[in-house]
Amino acid sequence: MNKAVIYCRVSTNNDEQTSSLNRQAEELLELANQLQLDVIKVIKERQSGFENDREGIIEVLELLRNDVDVLLIQDDTRLGRGHTKTALLYQIRKMNKKVYTLANFGNELEPTEMDTILMDIISIVEEYQRKLHNLKIKRGMKKAIKNGFQPENNLSKHQLGGRKRKDLPIDEILRLREKGLTFSEISSFLNGIGYDTSKATVNRRYLEYVEKRKKQQS
Repeated sequence: MNKAVIYCRVSTNNDEQTSSLNRQAEELLELANQLQLDVIKVIKERQSGFENDREGIIEVLELLRNDVDVLLIQDDTRLGRGHTKTALLYQIRKMNKKVYTLANFGNELEPTEMDTILMDIISIVEEYQRKLHNLKIKRGMKKAIKNGFQPENNLSKHQLGGRKRKDLPIDEILRLREKGLTFSEISSFLNGIGYDTSKATVNRRYLEYVEKRKKQQS
């Protein structure tokens, strides 16, 4: 059974909006039952759809990044308004997760033609920025080596010949994860400030830290 998160949003705290918030939740729970989805959490939020910094939607994205497969919403405007909605749809599409809406009779949300165009443009710009960033790192490394920097000295060896475990700033990794960055984005950031690491290594360190904290708390 696929796991799902329900997201409900209204803009104000008046009684009518509160009633709408509760109605959204009830109807979406019924939809989840019809689609045979396992609802992990119901998130309710009172905030403008034009706002990016919403605790509720940030939590939704975090759940989707982990083991939740589906997002259920009343309609696409509950997700957000204007460019905020497009940006959120783009993030969800990158994670290959699905969005189902009541407005679409319980079917998967189909982005508008304009949203699709904008998301394609964002994808092209992101890829170009990634290439520019990698070229910048490459040029910086070549310049440093030319000036006498020896990167092999940063890889001390174990007695058996393996590479030493890399030191990474776990506090910075945690901070960036809390802000919603992917492990790929975090590794790019760390590379940019002088840490030679990969997405897999950052992911592994993060999971090690989480597991360690769980053991300490148990």
